[in-house]
Formats: sequence, structure tokens, C-alpha cells
Amino acid sequence: MILAAGRGDRMRPLTDALPKPLLRAGGKSLIEYHLENLARAGFVDVVINHAHLGQMIEAALGDGERYGVDIRYSREPAALETAGGIAQALTILQAGSRNTEGEQPFVTVNADIYCEIDFSILLPVLRHMQTNPDEDLAHLVLVDNPAQHISGDFGLDSDRVTPSGKDNLTFSGIGVYQPRLFKDVVPGTVAKLAPLLRQAIAAGKISGQYYRGRWVDVGTPERLHLLDVQLREG
Repeated sequence: MILAAGRGDRMRPLTDALPKPLLRAGGKSLIEYHLENLARAGFVDVVINHAHLGQMIEAALGDGERYGVDIRYSREPAALETAGGIAQALTILQAGSRNTEGEQPFVTVNADIYCEIDFSILLPVLRHMQTNPDEDLAHLVLVDNPAQHISGDFGLDSDRVTPSGKDNLTFSGIGVYQPRLFKDVVPGTVAKLAPLLRQAIAAGKISGQYYRGRWVDVGTPERLHLLDVQLREG
């Protein structure tokens, strides 16, 4: 699932006429990098949620055939935040699962980041969560703290995500989730992800890994411009 429903207020005025996932850097829209990377790793079924100017996302990406994926859309009249958006899309996510034996874990990525991660590194995590559904509720990819978020989000002790401490890392916006993490979120309601993660971390139910590669939170026009220059210069 690619999370693409955010309004992108910090990117205004760019996002007044264009949804944030369609902003371009290096000759491609941000969301296209994700689609290509997911397809390269063998992912086929992709769900994209959207709200603000969402029809433009559908018009730009279509059914995903040219990227080698099959895209379905979860439409939100107004953005439901991350957990609310995922809960709203669960029926679509599960309907598209090629393994229909019960609820299946799934990968999510924020549309408004740039990341060169090889998504195939998450395949063993998915398989483990499929065969051990009663263990972890989520698996988070953590990165070094960017300048604009120097305090980070969570700790990482071996492969276990821990509450925030002195050696925090930043949540990349890439994760693997069991559907039951969202069992108490009523579809159609606004709900943030962070409280659910903190509760599961406290229960020892979230694993994680540290990603050392290139990752950018494209949160402002200045960062978008810098990324564009860097990608064009190779």
C-alpha cells in the first residue's frame, strides 16, 4: 500500500494544484519511484489511497500496467490520517491478496518520501509474519535522523523496536503490518498511526531494521528542489 492521501500543506503552493505524490524530482513523480521499486522487487498488487486531488493520481497512474503492477485505489472524501487510511483500505488489501488463507500482512510506504531501498529485503519479513501471525504486529524500517527531525522516533535493540531513548532513529514511513494492528480503528474514521505503534512497542510486538541507504523526507519545496538537483546530477 502506498499512502498518498496527505494534503501536503508544507509543500504549498505546489500542492494547491497538484497532489504531493505527483510532484517531480529527477524527471519522475515521487510515487513513480515507489511503483518501479516495488515492481522490481516482485510486488504486483498495489493499493493507493488518496484524498486531495486524488483523481489526478488515478489519471496519472492508471491501472499500473506500464509499471508492471496492478493498482487499485482507496478513495477518501477527506484524509483519514495513516491508521484511518489503512483501516479504510483493508478490505481492498485483503481482496487482492494472492494468498487467500486468512488475513495477510502487507507492506506500506509513504508516497512523499524518496528512498532507494530494495523492497525485496522485506520479503523474508512478510513470509515470517504470514507463517507466525500471532507474533509481531508490525515491522518498521528505521533510518538516521534527518536535520529537521534530529530527536528521532524510536530505538532499535537488535531487531526489536523500543520506545524512544537517547539513541533514537527515525521511522522511514516504510513498514510491514498485520491487519489486526488496526482492529480497533473503525473504517471511515480519522486515526493516527503513532499511538498504535507505541502501544504495540510497549507490548514487545514490533520488530525493525536499520536502513543505511538513501532516504529523503520530501517535506518542503526546498527539499524537493535539492532532491531534483541531486537526481539530475546523478
